[in-house]
Amino acid sequence: MSEALRKLLREGNLPQQPVITPHVGVLTLHFQLYGCEDLKAKRKVFTALKAVWGKEPDLAVAETADHDALDCATWTIAALGTSSRQISQRLDLVEKAIEEKVDAAVLDVQREIL
Repeated sequence: MSEALRKLLREGNLPQQPVITPHVGVLTLHFQLYGCEDLKAKRKVFTALKAVWGKEPDLAVAETADHDALDCATWTIAALGTSSRQISQRLDLVEKAIEEKVDAAVLDVQREIL
């Protein structure tokens, strides 16, 4: 530790960093698929989901269940933000866009703000 840092610690004059409490939102979508003959066809249906929202800096996207099923899929999107309101708005936009872009019926939507 440098002498300058020791001096700052003794004097208590360290600059105060703002306290940021991150909030996390989790959106889980259950899809019904029709006409998928193999897993390759199933993956193709969800290409846009990973390609578009998987590259967003505040989102994480993953298939979380029904990996081997050809007639259904479960995907989860996690969002990180500075407020619960911001995350709710972001997840609303993502959910609406997914319903428009993904060619699969949405059976169930679960949302949780942590």
